[in-house]
Amino acid sequence: MNTPENRLIQKILGKSSRTNGLRNGLRLGVGDDAALFVSRSGCETILTCDWFLEGTHFLRDRHPAGSVGWKSLARAVSDIAAMGGIPRCFLLSLAIPSELTGRWLDEFLKGLRRVSRKLPCPLVGGDTTRQNRVLINVTVIGEVRSGQALLRSGARAGDIIYVSGRLGEAELGLSMLRSAKAKIRATNPPLRKHLYPEPRIGLGQWLADRRLATAAMDLSDGLSTDLARLCAASNVGATIDESNLDSTAVRHSSVPNWNKRLALALNGGDDYELLFTVPPGKVRGIPSRYRGLKLTAIGQVTRGKGLTLSQRDGSTAAVTPRGWDPFA
Repeated sequence: MNTPENRLIQKILGKSSRTNGLRNGLRLGVGDDAALFVSRSGCETILTCDWFLEGTHFLRDRHPAGSVGWKSLARAVSDIAAMGGIPRCFLLSLAIPSELTGRWLDEFLKGLRRVSRKLPCPLVGGDTTRQNRVLINVTVIGEVRSGQALLRSGARAGDIIYVSGRLGEAELGLSMLRSAKAKIRATNPPLRKHLYPEPRIGLGQWLADRRLATAAMDLSDGLSTDLARLCAASNVGATIDESNLDSTAVRHSSVPNWNKRLALALNGGDDYELLFTVPPGKVRGIPSRYRGLKLTAIGQVTRGKGLTLSQRDGSTAAVTPRGWDPFA
């Protein structure tokens, strides 16, 4: 039946409209009322979903459609990475205006398929409808070995706090995007970090397989907010070392001022790096880089509640969560 919606669905599905066999845990992919997924023996299934909304998470006149496709899946898969898991497949619910079903949708799907192949994490179903704004919801199914999932609730006083990558890059990239006068090209690290984030799947698996981390989560809303969440889940507090944070904060000629770099590192969202805690006795097992990705110890878990910044002059200051909050 060649209806407008069916043509749209076929465009989204592309050449592979049906998947059989057990590739990526799939017994049956798109083409029926629902997909069939079989979890591997000795594994637990991870389920997560994420909204990606026009006007809230991206700007149609600023963000390239390809980056919207890439990021809508990558940011959801980051939750799987934070638990030490592997993504297996995803569902896409997409609502778009009729005028975007041509070139914009083509570019969106190119970006989505690129990251889907890279992860790898195939599309196995979803839903489409018409709306006056672009509304995207992605559900990802992943797996982790039974009993090895990294949780937010395992941190203990004395554990060392680590982060991967550089913090505040994506927030700086967003600022560059907003102020750009010409066509956007992701030729510098902050812009690329904002437009095409890479979930840290390999690092999460490595930490889980070697049982190095007591707690972990991804940094989606900013360190000050996400570390507070991890501490609340573990019923602990944390002290951040300003000098150590300096070594992992965003570095760019447009932000030579340390106070601005510090604010970006503490409160900038969208980095999708991993935040994790390690017992002192296992710190030797954490390299300075994992497959080229910088790993930095930025502080320590404490018994008292709340977050504290240990400043270079020896004084301390309370850290207030000021990261992304859609209801603030």
